[in-house]
Amino acid sequence: MAAAFDIGLIVLLVGIGAWMIVVRDVVVATIIFVVFGLLMAIAWVRLSAVDVALTEAAIGSGITGTLLLGAAARLKGADAGGTRLSFPITVVAAVLCAMISASLAAVALLLTYPAPTLAPMAMQNLDQTGLGNPVAAVLFAYRALDTLLEKVVLLLALVGVWSLAPDRAWRGVPSLDTTVPPSDILAFFAQILPPFGIVFAIYMTWTGASNPGGAFQGGTVLAVMWLLVMMAGVMRAPSISNVWLRWLLVAGPALFLIVGFTGVFIADGFLAYPPAYAKALIVAVEAALAVSIAATLGLLAAGPPERMQQK
Repeated sequence: MAAAFDIGLIVLLVGIGAWMIVVRDVVVATIIFVVFGLLMAIAWVRLSAVDVALTEAAIGSGITGTLLLGAAARLKGADAGGTRLSFPITVVAAVLCAMISASLAAVALLLTYPAPTLAPMAMQNLDQTGLGNPVAAVLFAYRALDTLLEKVVLLLALVGVWSLAPDRAWRGVPSLDTTVPPSDILAFFAQILPPFGIVFAIYMTWTGASNPGGAFQGGTVLAVMWLLVMMAGVMRAPSISNVWLRWLLVAGPALFLIVGFTGVFIADGFLAYPPAYAKALIVAVEAALAVSIAATLGLLAAGPPERMQQK
């Protein structure tokens, strides 16, 4: 039964992927992309990669799908016929995609077995971090600098989005109501779902120290809930000039840096943790990062400011 389910899932993924490529309507292609991401999350669960599955569902399907839907709505007045590629270019693109796919397949199939891994070494030193989740230990102990830089890149991406704002609207608010039509159903869900989403996000962030989850997954759920209430008009999008918003954006990376520099004096290394306080420090950093990630992803999806805030 499990083998039949896996084969059916693979066939479904290939079929939906092909459909997503050939469909002409941008909105339909985006919806298919979201469905593809959810099916990929199921595939990752079948591979026992629960952390990757959660990230795929939250980032790959949730936030990315929201960004693409917003882009599709903004492009609804564009003339799609004038941007259709010629047949030779389409053939060249198809050949290049096939070559890339074949190369990736060859890399996966030609790997030595068992594949070289540092997992045993990571598990041997897991107790020093105080964490029960090896993925969290890798992210916040073994490659903490990469994790910190990833959060900084998110902030730089947001600055890039804000730089697209017209001069007249700088320090204003995003116009989400122009991309999402008003809906009573959307408003209903915007009032019902956020309390459950906030509780789930807190749980995902907290349990990440011992089980699959963490700051990125929890922050993404918070971002989706925030976007939902803004799109439904239950709460207005904030002005990007708000001081409290700027503090939320930098809170996580700032605390990460403070803990990192503190490690120079109390643990003999930048981004090092004393074993007795490692778990407490990592959980505190994750909580702050979840809030900053939620604010950053929500504002990235909202887009650049387009109008001044109404009094």
